[in-house]
Amino acid sequence: MTLQAQKPVHDGEKAHWLAVRPRLVLASAFMLFLELALIRWTGSNIVHLSYFTNFVLLGSFLGIGLGFLRVGRSQRQPYYSPIVLAVLAIVVLTFPVTVNRDTEGVLYWTSLHTSGPPAWAILPVIFCAAAVVLMGPAELVGRCFPELPRLEAYRYDLIGSLTGIAAFTALSFLSAPPVFWGLIAAVCYGLLLVPRPRVLYVGLVTVPSLVVVGLLLAETLTAGAIWSPYYKVTTKQLVQVGIPVTDIAVNGIPHQQAVPAYARLQWEAQYGLPYERTTKPPKDVLIVGAGSGTDVAIALSKGATRVDAVEIDPKLRELGGSVHPDRPYQDPRVTTHVTDGRAFLERTGDKYDLILFALPDSLTLVSGASSLRLESYLFTEEAMRAARAHLRPGGTFSMYNYYRESWLVDRLAGTMQRAFGHKPCVDVVSTAGQQAVITAGLAPADQRCAAEWPGAAPGTPEPADDDRPFLYLKEGTIPPIYVITLGLILIVSLLAVRVVAGPYRRMRPYADLFLLGVGFMLLETKSVTGFALLFGTTWVVNAIVFAGVLVAVLAAVEVTRRFRTPPLPVMYGVLFAGLLLAWLVPNEWLLSLPVPLRAVAAVTVAFLPIFAANVVFAKRFADTADATTSFGANLLGAMVGGCLEYVALVIGYKGLLIVAALLYVGALALLPRKNSALV
Repeated sequence: MTLQAQKPVHDGEKAHWLAVRPRLVLASAFMLFLELALIRWTGSNIVHLSYFTNFVLLGSFLGIGLGFLRVGRSQRQPYYSPIVLAVLAIVVLTFPVTVNRDTEGVLYWTSLHTSGPPAWAILPVIFCAAAVVLMGPAELVGRCFPELPRLEAYRYDLIGSLTGIAAFTALSFLSAPPVFWGLIAAVCYGLLLVPRPRVLYVGLVTVPSLVVVGLLLAETLTAGAIWSPYYKVTTKQLVQVGIPVTDIAVNGIPHQQAVPAYARLQWEAQYGLPYERTTKPPKDVLIVGAGSGTDVAIALSKGATRVDAVEIDPKLRELGGSVHPDRPYQDPRVTTHVTDGRAFLERTGDKYDLILFALPDSLTLVSGASSLRLESYLFTEEAMRAARAHLRPGGTFSMYNYYRESWLVDRLAGTMQRAFGHKPCVDVVSTAGQQAVITAGLAPADQRCAAEWPGAAPGTPEPADDDRPFLYLKEGTIPPIYVITLGLILIVSLLAVRVVAGPYRRMRPYADLFLLGVGFMLLETKSVTGFALLFGTTWVVNAIVFAGVLVAVLAAVEVTRRFRTPPLPVMYGVLFAGLLLAWLVPNEWLLSLPVPLRAVAAVTVAFLPIFAANVVFAKRFADTADATTSFGANLLGAMVGGCLEYVALVIGYKGLLIVAALLYVGALALLPRKNSALV
């Protein structure tokens, strides 16, 4: 089927100096780049967003959907976008939300002692601002769609999205501060928004862009921050009891201190207890969460002859090498591994006398996954079994942290008991913050407990597992704060769609495309979390998975454009077969494979349903009467899918496949009859 391009409908577009194809690629790249930058930057200054990254993501999806729906309703250029971005930068930097220094063992974004505006005041502002900011680039993308055949426009949109991911990933690799993100945004606004009349252009585009760049430059120069791929890292030099200490905060949250080993052992008993609970001095030690190096220095002081130090954040590791007074990373006995701790356990063939999880509290979420933190897969029963498999005869596994809740200590101890087959040692060093050390020997004779652990108290949750790795979720329900917040987001979204796009009946013919968007978002979440388990929760894996999803979508579009594909009902059958395959293949089997084979199998299992779903979308989208409205409906569906991700807290990530299958059944049922045999 050949679709003819429609004529341009906007006067501003006729005067644009860029041809439609490069303009579409640039606008799409800018749209995705700006989305990623907003998620990253707002989370570094508003601590609540470190635990609810989907908040900005959902606002971005709403704005992108509204931008497409706005096409045709106004001929004005979206000058509002740079203006609102400037206002957002002013608000965030004027009213940052950080954690007070006396808060220990931060676990929940809802239980922080913070400075700055309360969550109920600042989060709605950020959500609405993100939506309006992203609506501008989306409108520029949408205005290109009527000028090209449907699938060709979608193809260039995907190429631009991949370019945006690549650009942001490159800046993350270079640890570029946000001023570079602001410069890129200013250049893109300058290239994409038509400068007519010039006075209006200077006032509405140039000035706001300069404000954003200036504010981000001031932040870069005054904060003294190091921008890792995960955090804004700030340091402060202190002297405590005559001892030099480097205080390290991430995203405004107190995180670590680089302290001499002897001082740390004197100040806090938990650091020495793992070595007291072993039956022999450990020589080979694995430390997960090595950070700035204090735990590594302690292991060396206890006589370790080999230390594998695993740290997920390269900048925290670099800080440890430069500021720690003991210089543990310069010791020839230490080997550093910058990777995810669970991934290291699944890949290494080495065995150890002591494996230590040293306060692995990332304080941030894996971007794009609703409730998965960087360390979530470290505290599952399967993770502790993996640690047990890497212990030498007589070896010991230990973890410590400020757990804040007694039930959390019991849950972890119960998880360790189930993984090791016997009760661990549990030392509650301080009940004030539930500062505790939990230790288990390979066998009961390989541990020396001060007293027998009485067992978990009644009502303690079952151990977390790889399907529901939510250690800090006590009840098997969605927390009320999430339900209320997501409900408000959906209400605001319904009102915004009505105001911006007009009557809902415009989208009624594309109800199936809306459901396709919901289902696709769930498949994307399942892919991100699945690859995080199989290959690590690192930013590199995350970027590769998002790019891989877009490549699979682009492949589906190219196949649909160039080849005669089966009718839609047949493609739905392939989609359901892919979902069934993903359901049947267990993670345990994938983890047992060598890494190259694991990658091939994981890509096949995860991307087959994504590919099939997007062949369905491409065929259906190519036949729509209104390109921008149908595409906008699909994008709004993706936003609803982002809200629906949270059901994984109850049914697990594997259960998302069932929800997606039901959504696709609904999409098939809503398919217009004239499309049911589309070829």
